[in-house]
Amino acid sequence: MPKPAKLIRASDAGVVFRQRFTPQTANLEFLSCGEFELPPGSESQSFSLPRQESLLFQCQGACQVCVDGTAYDLAVYDTLYIPRGAEFALRNPSAETARLVQTAAPAQQAHPVFHGRWAEISRREDRIRHLKGKDVYLMFDVAEPADKLVAGYTFFLPHQRSWPPHNHTDQEEVYVFLQGRGAMEVYESPESLSFVYSVSKGDLVTIPYLNYHPVFSQAEPVQFIWCIAGARYWVGDKNKDFMKGATGPITT
Repeated sequence: MPKPAKLIRASDAGVVFRQRFTPQTANLEFLSCGEFELPPGSESQSFSLPRQESLLFQCQGACQVCVDGTAYDLAVYDTLYIPRGAEFALRNPSAETARLVQTAAPAQQAHPVFHGRWAEISRREDRIRHLKGKDVYLMFDVAEPADKLVAGYTFFLPHQRSWPPHNHTDQEEVYVFLQGRGAMEVYESPESLSFVYSVSKGDLVTIPYLNYHPVFSQAEPVQFIWCIAGARYWVGDKNKDFMKGATGPITT
């Protein structure tokens, strides 16, 4: 029995992928970043990154991601690691628009899928680093196998700044701002400070090697994704002076 045709209007909403940057456009070596928007009831085609591992961050709503035939239900702030070469498709069965950020970097090996559940990780003290006026949540940590990626969330209270300032010799990074309004500096040295911008929801800042990158919150809390590509560590776990917050600039 033939199935009936379906008219899809030009004005009908559909799944949208928006490329935010590639390594070449962002002065980076590895990282690329994009965003998926899924209207209620929508479903994407299958995607695959043959030479890259990637992370999905559920920033709004909820959706189901099917990776090589296995379904993962993502709630707000969940993360999902997708191995190099794996096929994945997204589906939004809810009545709310779903938005996801995707970061990716080249990988030589295919590692297992990892679903970081915010409801679980946000209650685990071994996954949280408490700094003055801010908390860091390690959503995809070094314990999870990967070639290059490490990622999490940082939540700032109002009127706070990153301290001590730090940079990396072996990591590049992107910050994706999710909530609040603040400011960010990126500079090689204080004498060459030229990148100073206000940031708010939806803004991204890329951080090439050897750049200091402090964030400043203003009258409201600030929340952002941080995603690293390169050597796999978080600065406060590698350098304990960072956790003390009582020293000058740190290089890792």
